[in-house]
Amino acid sequence: MSDEKQLPVPSEKVSTPVPRLSSPSQIQTHGLTAERAAKIVNQSGSSRMAALLGIAIVTLFVIVYAFYDQGLPGVTGSSRLDAAKHEQYLETVKRGYNLFEANCARCHGAQGQGGIGPVLNDQGKLLAHLTPQYLKNVLTVGGRYICGDANSLMGVWADTNGGPLNYREIEELIAWIRATTDDVIEVRDPATGEMVEVTGWRDAAYTPAPDATPVPACWKDAFAVSPTPTGSATPAPTGGMGETYQISAVNPVAFEQSAFEAVAGVPFTIVFSNNNAGVPHNVAIHVGTPTGAEVFKGEIFPGIGTRTYNVPALDAGTYAFICTVHPNMAGTLTVK
Repeated sequence: MSDEKQLPVPSEKVSTPVPRLSSPSQIQTHGLTAERAAKIVNQSGSSRMAALLGIAIVTLFVIVYAFYDQGLPGVTGSSRLDAAKHEQYLETVKRGYNLFEANCARCHGAQGQGGIGPVLNDQGKLLAHLTPQYLKNVLTVGGRYICGDANSLMGVWADTNGGPLNYREIEELIAWIRATTDDVIEVRDPATGEMVEVTGWRDAAYTPAPDATPVPACWKDAFAVSPTPTGSATPAPTGGMGETYQISAVNPVAFEQSAFEAVAGVPFTIVFSNNNAGVPHNVAIHVGTPTGAEVFKGEIFPGIGTRTYNVPALDAGTYAFICTVHPNMAGTLTVK
């Protein structure tokens, strides 16, 4: 019925909608204050500076690494690759040194000074004679390559011809013989067991004297010309002769006598006996040490044989008597 009263609908609890943004009220503003805008600008500038600084650091790192890897422009050997190659080269030289000491030193001397075999550390030989190809030929076919001597004591070392060394060991051995005085390696001293530094023999800056004679193809020919003709003695100086001293060369390459005395101002005689068959020796006298100034040099000759050296009067002092061919053969001469 139209005039029927309608019953009231029970009221329901109406909840207030939760705002989708729950941030603090101070953020929910329309527009920016001057203070807030300035702060945003400062933060933006700081971010740009940080980005530029990062780019600068990365760029600097790339440049430094490029110099490290590729080397400095115009500076030879400054790259990482060059340094690695040099380290590998020194390792090759070190292995060659050990091979030389184990197989070659007994004939050529620990320092290449010679003995039963020829001298190897001579700068003239190292410059123009002992080339890598020459050394390889000698090690491959033996001593007969040098002087045409089928009975040469120098045997075949390359395993391609029955020797004990492979091609890599031959290369290492040649690397040591050709190493320069700038090449420094650390090896173990066989006498003390301690690690010591050793340098190569070859002086890369060496140039022969203008009047230097060519190195002979056969090492034995190096002793064909002596300061004194074979079989004769140095002319005796005036003023009479003093004492006569006996000096002998014995195996291994060494003098039997280590010292003797002479009278100052009086000439004297040395009778030198070379007892090493086929090995050239002599007696020379140097001031102070074996590397001092030479004041007398006797004839070089291969043993077995004897030479008489007439030595001029010397001033009082200490001298060294050595073998010119093998300077490690040395003794002390005291003149009083």
